[in-house]
Amino acid sequence: MSHTPHTSGPDEANFAQPLYTPIKRRSFFMYAGATAGATALVLAGCKKDDEVVPTPSNGISLGAGDVGVLNYAYALEQLEAAFYAQVKASTPVGGAGLSQVEKDYFNEVAAHEALHRDFFKAAINRDAPGKLLQNLTPDFSSINFTDRTSVLGSAKAFEDLGVAAYNGAGKLIRTAAYLVIAGQIVSVEARHAAYVRDLIQNGTFSDTADANGLDQAMTPAMVLPIAQTFVKEKLDGSQVGV
Repeated sequence: MSHTPHTSGPDEANFAQPLYTPIKRRSFFMYAGATAGATALVLAGCKKDDEVVPTPSNGISLGAGDVGVLNYAYALEQLEAAFYAQVKASTPVGGAGLSQVEKDYFNEVAAHEALHRDFFKAAINRDAPGKLLQNLTPDFSSINFTDRTSVLGSAKAFEDLGVAAYNGAGKLIRTAAYLVIAGQIVSVEARHAAYVRDLIQNGTFSDTADANGLDQAMTPAMVLPIAQTFVKEKLDGSQVGV
């Protein structure tokens, strides 16, 4: 198949609909404000004729082609959403925990990540019925959710990984229907990463940029082994984007 991006006219507006339809007014404006200024990352809609590779013995296949990339993003958003939901539910305020301002911030981030996860779920279900990755089981046993240092360090790792994953996935996509929405999502992830970095050490919000001022880009083969340490199911991303 060709990897030349192409647009689909009105289909772009139709694709974006799952992101907004189920969102209440307050949540929509919170999200819209957080996602202003999309980056130039090309993600795409999945074609109806993309085929998911059968699940191999070495793990759950994310699938092939555009469907695989969308499931790859969905897997990472599942992981982030679960992490922040746990922060919201169990990280205390004061003592060794977060300050009230930090806790309020992470509560908003939990809402952002839930929107990202639900968007990919709705989009894949609509455009590639039957090819949605299953719900994953997170394993956060290595994280101490009662300790600020552990929470901030883990949040930094998740956000940096998410940004690098989106940056590396753009070249794997064939169509441009997801351009604006995916750009908004990675923009939010980058802002989360910068803010968390600044909480850990003031003034370091941009220290991940290279000599050209660009964030790191990582391939699925680089990202998934790291994410795998926080997921109980074994994931196979060998066909993502192929």
